[in-house]
Formats: sequence, C-alpha cells, structure tokens
Amino acid sequence: MKTFTHLYFLGIGGIGMSSLAEYFLSEGYQVAGYDREASDRCKHLEKLGVQVVYDAAAEAIPAAFRDAKQTRVVFTPAVPKHHPQRIFFAEGGFTLKKRAEVLGAIVNPRFGIAVAGSHGKTSVSSYIAYLLSLTEIPFHAFIGGIARNFNSNLVLNPGSNWVLAEADEFDRSFLQLFPNIAVVTSLDADHLDVYGHWSDVKAAFQDFVRQIKADGALVVHQSVADYFEADSEIDLITYGSGSDADVSIRNVRVERNAYWVDIYLPDNEIWKDCKVHLPGRVNLENALAMISVAWLLDIPESVVRETLAGFMGVKRRFDYRIKTPQLIYIDDYAHHPAEIQASLASVRELYPDKKISLVFQPHLYSRTRDFASEFASALNTADEVFLLDIYPAREEPIPGVSSELILSQLDAGKAHIIAREELIVTLKQSNLEVLITMGAGNIDALVQPIVQELKKAFHL
Repeated sequence: MKTFTHLYFLGIGGIGMSSLAEYFLSEGYQVAGYDREASDRCKHLEKLGVQVVYDAAAEAIPAAFRDAKQTRVVFTPAVPKHHPQRIFFAEGGFTLKKRAEVLGAIVNPRFGIAVAGSHGKTSVSSYIAYLLSLTEIPFHAFIGGIARNFNSNLVLNPGSNWVLAEADEFDRSFLQLFPNIAVVTSLDADHLDVYGHWSDVKAAFQDFVRQIKADGALVVHQSVADYFEADSEIDLITYGSGSDADVSIRNVRVERNAYWVDIYLPDNEIWKDCKVHLPGRVNLENALAMISVAWLLDIPESVVRETLAGFMGVKRRFDYRIKTPQLIYIDDYAHHPAEIQASLASVRELYPDKKISLVFQPHLYSRTRDFASEFASALNTADEVFLLDIYPAREEPIPGVSSELILSQLDAGKAHIIAREELIVTLKQSNLEVLITMGAGNIDALVQPIVQELKKAFHL
C-alpha cells in the first residue's frame, strides 16, 4: 500500500533522475520536478504529463506537491543545500531521498544487474539492455545515456522482477546497490573532489563488489581484476583482449565496414566469425562485457550474434554525426584522460591517413586541476585541438584553474582556446577531415548547429 502518492524531483532533467521520474509515473504516482533549463529530457517528461518548473524559488513548487504527508522528494548531490526549493522541503518536514537511495529501492528486491566502472558503463548497460530485449526476459533498465536501440534512457516492462541499472561511483552512489550480477568495466582515479585519493576510489569499488548477493557473479575487465579478491560465494568472470581472460576476442579484422571477430569463452567454446556493428576498439571491449553476462545467463549464441550485429550504441558515445568521404564528424562524451586516449586511438585506427581535429570542453575545475598533464598527453594525439572554457557543473571556480592549464602543456602551435560563440565560424574556416567534439558539459548543445553548418559548408 502506498504511503505517499506524489514525487517531486530536484534536478528532474538529469539523465539518472529523468528515468526515475518516468518509472514512477508509469507506476501510477503523481510526478513533478524542478530543473534549471528545458533539456530534451525535461521536454520528454512534459509530453508525458509531468509538470516541470524552471524557477528555483520555493513559491514555484506546484500546490499539489506542497503536502509533506503525500509527497516524497528525490534530489541529486548536484542540487546544493542552499537551493530554495531544497530548503523549503527540508524545513517543511518532507522526506528527502538521494537519487541513489531510490534506485537502490527499485533494484535490490529484484534480480539486479549493475554496471559500474570509471568509463564504459553507459555503453555496456545499453549493450546488455539490447541483449535482454531480444530474449524472453522482461526487465526494467535505467541507463545513463540515450540508448539508440530504445531512443531512451529507460526500458520498462511493468511487473518485471529483473532490473538493469548503471552503477554510478560519483558520491559513492553505487554503494546503495546490491546486485546479483555486477560488471566493472574499468577503474581510474576520478571524482577526486569526492574521494580525495586514488586509494579511496579503489576501496569504494571493492565495497561495491562485496555487495553482490550470495551465489551472484562479478564480471570484470582483466586489466582491473587484481583489485578484487575472489569470493567463494560468487562467480568471477574476466573479459578483455588478452588470451588469459575468461572471455576474449581474437582474430580481429575489418571487412565490409564492420569488425569480424572470434569470441573465446570458458570451457574452450569458440564462436567464429561474429560481426560487430559498432566501430572502435573500445566497443569491442564493451561487447565482451555484454557477452560475459550473456554467458552467465545461458543466453544462446544466436541471440548474442544478433545483439552484436544490431546494437546501435549510445548517443554521444563515439556517435557518428556526419560520415561521408569528404568529412567525418564524431561526437563523444569522453571527459577523462583515459577515455580521451581510448577514443582517439580508435579514431586513429579507423582513419590513419586523415587529419584529426578535436574540440574539447573540460568538465569540472577539480578534474582539470588534478589531471591537466594527463589531459594534455591524451589531447596531443590529435592533430589539432580547440579548447573551450571549463564547464563547472556543480563546482565553484578554483583560482588559477582554467583551460590555459591544459593549453600550456600541449604541443606548441597545435592547440587554441576558443570562445564558444566563435567555434562554428572557426571550424568552417579550418581544413577539416575528421572532426571530434568531446566533453560531458553543455558541448552537446553545439552538436546539431555544427552538423547543420558543416553540411552547408561541405555541400553535403
């Protein structure tokens, strides 16, 4: 029996919040929320009947959601304690829950698959969701991006006892999840504004893995498997390109605009000549994570082959926006040096003889401060770099930290800092062959205008 009927989301347009809002709407709750701007996710929710307000004042909260007895409030750490609406709810006796707590309440009573990792978790979550959609298994999925096969960050199957969720390490959110199967794609020093030290990041991931339910399983990339102790109560499956991984890809070749590979599985099983639709070596690694989960669930080889051939990827993850002989334009969410390095390596492999131009928007002052040298090293693998100003997200400026910190360590003459409003004009005047836009901030708002203007400039 419901103890409340209304949910109000502070930061409702966030990729993780919007999926929760839509889920509860489908469960029969009244849903509303606040966000700073009318994002695509906000507009989508409004079309479904969710009331979204864009005024931070407490007075803007709809009347139906001002009763503490019938309304629960969900918020993200990105909404500060001094936010007027958060103050209203906190002082008014409302029950406030972090997004991660609410997600845990959905996942933990069910058969849960949780995908964690410093990088790759959204792509792997989407891959597994598409795999499950081709089976008879009914499931919910909460994805940290827009999966192209669903054109959504949410998959709903009312009444399902299975749930797939992205396990976010920011703010230790993933410690709210107790899954049956956990996937760890990677492990890098990140979110040091939260954790403080690399050792604390590793400790948090280890704590997450310890929360796997008895008789469950851990799927982990072989490069980070040594961070996790074997537990006799759970199965441990490693994946990667190395021959010593439990699940690996070998004999990789590019034919007919796709990868063709052989999949090596436990028990000496081999699936020959599998077609992988998505380009980029990083997507081969993502495919292996999905295949490992499929193997654990005894999903047939034929379904896995169909998944590999039909998976369309995630918006803003190695996302082709223009693909012609004259011009290649790829948009990517990469915002950590390791992600940038991997993405550029894939582009270089695919287009070895072309000039690679990169537009990068640093995300967070603290990340820029902590990894300026690593960013420069990764960005130097491009031929030309355009740096936008730092996107602050939840942070206040840090003295002495700006995009100049990265620029000063890049190869001379290769990079330029450019104002957002000057970017498109500059790109049109450049000798572009392969263009990439990267970042986790609001650079995504420039993508469609760039597409439109470059199509005109190149007569596409």
